[in-house]
Amino acid sequence: MLELQSVTKHYGWNRALDHVSVSFGPGELVGLFGENGAGKTTMLKSMLNLISHDGKILLDGEPVSRRNIERLSFATSEHSFFPMLTAGDHRDFYAAHFPRWREKRFRALMDFFQLPRLQALTGFSTGQKNQFEVILALSQGADYILMDEPFAGNDIFNREDFYKVLLGILEPEETVILSTHLLEEVENFVSRAVLIRKGQIVGDARMSELEDRGVTLMDFVRKTYGYEPDRVSKALDKLTGEEGEEGSK
Repeated sequence: MLELQSVTKHYGWNRALDHVSVSFGPGELVGLFGENGAGKTTMLKSMLNLISHDGKILLDGEPVSRRNIERLSFATSEHSFFPMLTAGDHRDFYAAHFPRWREKRFRALMDFFQLPRLQALTGFSTGQKNQFEVILALSQGADYILMDEPFAGNDIFNREDFYKVLLGILEPEETVILSTHLLEEVENFVSRAVLIRKGQIVGDARMSELEDRGVTLMDFVRKTYGYEPDRVSKALDKLTGEEGEEGSK
């Protein structure tokens, strides 16, 4: 189990995470949802010990450290690989450093995305780089696979096909925590939705529970965030009203 206990993170006066307590068990497909700046990326990077934080993050009861960090992997659109090396070079590096490297999965995903193995990563498009980040994260052999907006730059058909492939290749004990804004796309992929707002967990529900209640993921998010259905019309009325007043002067 990956567990966060009262995790808090400040950037200057800004509190990016505010006493976050949440846990993730084996075999979960978790969607991490929130507005821009809600704390999603900070939360994922805290799990990986990439940034300092207060509170505890435990992996099966032990602090995340060099002793167990290989059980966590990370796919991000920030591109954390070696740009001058080829995809094949990265494969060799990862296979040498991660004893649970999944060679069969790596080859299958490279073929699925049709990525060149002998080309330096500098020659990849943005979408291809993001695809390769996901491949490395899934092939590392980690138990907990963290993904932060991994499909930026990919068309909808690639994304939809990838969700189907991912469901087919994951082992029962593997956990995926996916941070994304694409709620409607992943509704049938994730098994759990965790909502974060202003650095706090404000919602946590199993998709099966929402389905039993006849509630869509979008409905759950809107209700939790207190979304105002007439927000747009109010703004337009105000804008058109102001313009009308200025024109009458």
